[in-house]
Amino acid sequence: MRINATMRALDQDRGVVRVEDVYDTSIEDLWQACTSTERLARWIAEVTGDLRLGGEVHAVFTSTWSGQARIDSCDAPSHLLVTMEPGADDETQVEAWLTAEGSRTRLVVEERGLPVGALPAHGAGWQAHLEDLGRSLVHAGPVHEDGWSEHAPAVAWRERWSELTAAYQDAHESTTPS
Repeated sequence: MRINATMRALDQDRGVVRVEDVYDTSIEDLWQACTSTERLARWIAEVTGDLRLGGEVHAVFTSTWSGQARIDSCDAPSHLLVTMEPGADDETQVEAWLTAEGSRTRLVVEERGLPVGALPAHGAGWQAHLEDLGRSLVHAGPVHEDGWSEHAPAVAWRERWSELTAAYQDAHESTTPS
């Protein structure tokens, strides 16, 4: 597993985080891991609601982020676009592209509209999530057996996020104009 991550400003206030990795699984299996409620609950979020194009869902992530999301595009098994907190001031878009590479699959996840100052925290968070995805593909059960809620993150996710945040902060500072 070698996650490639970038952060960049879109304007003075908002930016984008992009993470990608290649997984030892088929595109169909990775698509299921990224779109079925049962598989999502194993590594990133408890999701409930109207799971169809245009549908609204509620998610509680391992990070404690909790809120509404709208499914804007769903082209199985290669593309998903979700608007987080649609209509809110802190609305973002999460877009995922899956590409078969032989028996493996490349996943690229991009979240746009994030506050520029929060890019390092989100970059570290998405890397921790993609690492959890990789573990979920190897183990049939949940990656975070201790659970999580909107008030308490998954313990191992939080520990990994804390480890990664300083490196993302350093990378952000080295690319941000003074």
